[in-house]
Amino acid sequence: MVEVIKKGAYLVDGRIVWADQAQGQAAPEEARQKTIAYSILRAHNQSGSMQKLRLKFDALISHDITFVGIIQTAKASGLKQFPIPYAMTNCHNSLCAVGGTINEDDHAFGLSAAKKYGGIYVPANQAVIHQYARERLAGCGKMILGSDSHTRYGAYGCMGVGEGGGELVKQLLENTYDVAAPEVVLVYLDGKPRKGVGPQDVAIALVAATFPKGDVKNKVLEFVGPGVKELSCDYRIGIDVMTTETSCLSSIWETDEKVRAYYENIGRPEDYKELKPENGAYYDSVVKIDLSKMECMIALPFHPSIAYTVHDLQARPQEIFAEVEAACNKQLGGKVTMDLRHNIVDGQVHCDQGVIVGCSGGMYENIMEAAAILKGQSIGNGYFDMSVYPSSTPISLAVTKNGASATLMEAGCVMKPAFCGPCFGAGDTPANNTLSIRHATRNFANREGSKPANGQIAAVALMDARSIAATARNGGVLTAATDIDYDLPTEEELVYHYDGSVYEKRCYEGFGKADPDAELRYGPNIKDWPHMPKLEEDLLVKLCAVIHDPVTTTDELIPSGETSSYRSNPIGLSEFALSRRVPEYVGRSKAVRALEEQREAGETPEEAAQVLARVGGDLKKTSIGSCVYANRPGDGSAREQAASCQKVLGGFANICQEYATKRYRSNCINWGIVPFTLPEGQEFAYEVGDYVYIPGIKAGIAEGKEEFQAKVVTRDGVQDITLLCKGLTGNEKQILQEGCLMNFYAAGYGK
Repeated sequence: MVEVIKKGAYLVDGRIVWADQAQGQAAPEEARQKTIAYSILRAHNQSGSMQKLRLKFDALISHDITFVGIIQTAKASGLKQFPIPYAMTNCHNSLCAVGGTINEDDHAFGLSAAKKYGGIYVPANQAVIHQYARERLAGCGKMILGSDSHTRYGAYGCMGVGEGGGELVKQLLENTYDVAAPEVVLVYLDGKPRKGVGPQDVAIALVAATFPKGDVKNKVLEFVGPGVKELSCDYRIGIDVMTTETSCLSSIWETDEKVRAYYENIGRPEDYKELKPENGAYYDSVVKIDLSKMECMIALPFHPSIAYTVHDLQARPQEIFAEVEAACNKQLGGKVTMDLRHNIVDGQVHCDQGVIVGCSGGMYENIMEAAAILKGQSIGNGYFDMSVYPSSTPISLAVTKNGASATLMEAGCVMKPAFCGPCFGAGDTPANNTLSIRHATRNFANREGSKPANGQIAAVALMDARSIAATARNGGVLTAATDIDYDLPTEEELVYHYDGSVYEKRCYEGFGKADPDAELRYGPNIKDWPHMPKLEEDLLVKLCAVIHDPVTTTDELIPSGETSSYRSNPIGLSEFALSRRVPEYVGRSKAVRALEEQREAGETPEEAAQVLARVGGDLKKTSIGSCVYANRPGDGSAREQAASCQKVLGGFANICQEYATKRYRSNCINWGIVPFTLPEGQEFAYEVGDYVYIPGIKAGIAEGKEEFQAKVVTRDGVQDITLLCKGLTGNEKQILQEGCLMNFYAAGYGK
């Protein structure tokens, strides 16, 4: 179904010509400029060099887990008004808060910020973040930066990048997004999907083929080929939004008349233009997808890449579940036991919940086809239940007017408003160890509302809306949509009759209308950032968490769900850092922070003084902080709180084998956390409580030094260790020296 070919290729007259067989083509560096991706990057680059890009975006977008912190940071850094359209949606914390008024307080803050600085405010339940961007901000040849990892609009000819809030702050202050020139991967589509196979099936297969070995990490995926024309725009974006799970940087698709019709339908025909690679465009590697061979897929806990065909799972449930349980239980570290096999009854896999939701599931065509499958059927009155969340009010209006909502409700489904909650654990949390099948973006541990530390675990699997509906029709027995007989919606029924009047009536469109006299509305939970210490000449960090899991997700670094209610209170939120993975981390890190506070006050923290005496360090010129070691941290969400909470608690460094994503590494830098890696092949055999001393760190960073000779102080002695800090930009070096991005701006840099 999906083939990854790790060698360069040219696209010549629509055909793939391998670089080692190509004749008369330009050199790869020159021919890469012919890709769609590079035509867009070139148009947004401010550096004059296509090797070191400095990008300015056309628009920004955030949701209510991130926009308060972004605005507070930008305000502290000198923000006067939003220089480009900045939309703030309220799609993550729309439920009643665990802290009383705090969600609505943040929403009110967002509207007041839109009025003061000239922004766009999207009230709760009007749209999930990415559907609003698709319908109101995207345009062919444009670039959008979002503080959410699933910022992907490539199917509409718009390059989306998901990053932490610090990168949006830079854009708000009219600075740039700095990144090394990315490689471009050709994703060549051929064939046509069969009835019952949906975009999530293709996406899961793509993630499974590319994520495990990092084949496309930090690269741009460019979708072309004869198979593109066989897909509707909804189908394309359903694949595209899931490219985040491959760990790529961004994505872009060639555009055609279907995309033109999309922009005409949403009332923005001027935002369409044809995009296609120039003849002879060079790609660094190739992914071939034969759409005609795609099958219905399921991604089992705890990652979208743990993929099987539904038919395979139906045939071997005991064997597959046993394998997945073993991997899950190893990851859970004995806190709770994952038991998938109890969902097998009489040889059949039984599911207890189905959810179609968010930026990947709640699309118009997904809902229409789910309704067609469930027309005249019943999901039954047993344990199985099903919820459907259209991803915007215009989509909800459309499926209400054409009767699809009624069809789903008649079958026993519950129709809900636009909301991202089930995707990150704030709604439809399944019962312990029951199997929930979801057309959503992720199924990580610690994400879907469960609390492993309390003995609770959600067993979430990802599937396409079509197979979820087929399973619902079968009373919860796992069923592939290709195995049932149903009538597809007609061509007329599949036309999304977009009505943007609700946006016009309810959303505040304030770009270009900044009112400096408008007052920001603060709730009692909205707090300013605490003092962030600068980096001294030397650095001493204490290991407060050591994690040897293959990957540590953002949701483990700072849990989602109800903890995010405290997102606007940096100190309050920091209490949850690593709480579901290393509960002792917060207390340990606070104790280290107290040592630095003593040092800054001119006192002598005895513990640190004794350690420094063993390595010949000088307390007066040594920053003291906490440190997290993880093999590969930062997979998943773009939430900057994964790094800012560490900083608030006194964090000064991360050490790892590699960073799972660029965005997490960028978050660390923007919060003054030095992003160390280890030399290839070097094991990390040190324990919680050990100290790492890095002399000359500040001068080394300033000079562009990338290798540091450090010392690890253990109970048994002092050992040498080599730490790497590669590829810092000029601004990043200064941010680390100043202690964080806010300090950087406060010191007068970057203005």
